[in-house]
Amino acid sequence: MFSGVVFFSESNIRGKVPRDFENARTEFGWSIMLDADWCPIGETPKNKYELGIVIIPKNNPSVDITGLKEFCKNVAVMQEGPHWYFQDYSVEQQIEYINTLRSSDWVYCHNKSDIKYYKGLDCKDVRVMRSMMIPEGLKSQEFNTQKNGILLGGNFVSWYGGMDSYLVASEVDDQKYGVSMGRKQEQEDMIEDIKYLPYMSWREWINHIGQYKVGVHLMRTHAAGTFSMNMSWHGTPVIGYSGLDTQELLHPQTTVEVGDLVGARRIMRKLYEDKFFYHECSEQTKELFNKHYSEEAWIKDWRKQNETN
Repeated sequence: MFSGVVFFSESNIRGKVPRDFENARTEFGWSIMLDADWCPIGETPKNKYELGIVIIPKNNPSVDITGLKEFCKNVAVMQEGPHWYFQDYSVEQQIEYINTLRSSDWVYCHNKSDIKYYKGLDCKDVRVMRSMMIPEGLKSQEFNTQKNGILLGGNFVSWYGGMDSYLVASEVDDQKYGVSMGRKQEQEDMIEDIKYLPYMSWREWINHIGQYKVGVHLMRTHAAGTFSMNMSWHGTPVIGYSGLDTQELLHPQTTVEVGDLVGARRIMRKLYEDKFFYHECSEQTKELFNKHYSEEAWIKDWRKQNETN
């Protein structure tokens, strides 16, 4: 499809990353699948490429797309965070960001629901790049029949919607576990029925989360949706909001419209009261992971999205 690909980002990673990379988040999964190099933004690439993919830093949206075209035949911008994130910039930076998107050859977004937004910003070509995980050397717990506990996908801030997740998880009598992210509030530790997990590397995280019976991540901030994808690899149902491709494609029976806490609470009860329903959701999400997010499925979708090149 493309003879050479490079990712530009604010990280200091250069060259290729291995399949067993310790911090193999979705962007590194992409680069592994595309056999792509990495180059820090601001540095001069050592090679020429057919495609350069720019991950614009959230805190510094100034990127010279025109300059990158000296080294890349095509330059695309990859969505970073929710599509509206740039509206927290200064007005000048917002305008600069939109002009940067428009100057690229095309924009990659996370979800089908993001396409119309970027086209509405007059981006001439918008394509979906599905989230990706490379669980090299890791073992799925899809056949673990002794799973216990509910894993909350985010903290108690509007970005993650942790309160929504907590209220839904409280519908049943099972231990709740929380994550420790940068936006975590100090008062969260005062909630007695949540056990907070320590920070983990990506590989440690993937290995750890397979032990939980259910995931809840009622996050209104739609981006890569990796929580729903990672849990699906373990065959674990996730209750989440619609609008995320990973949630809708992998957990169709446990997805609710944004704000539908009534529906989410009903699903939570059913997962615990109806063993057949739980088993069905668990089996289904693993099958759907293989159908939509296996390496073979990812490459097939990538080729479909980029068939004009």
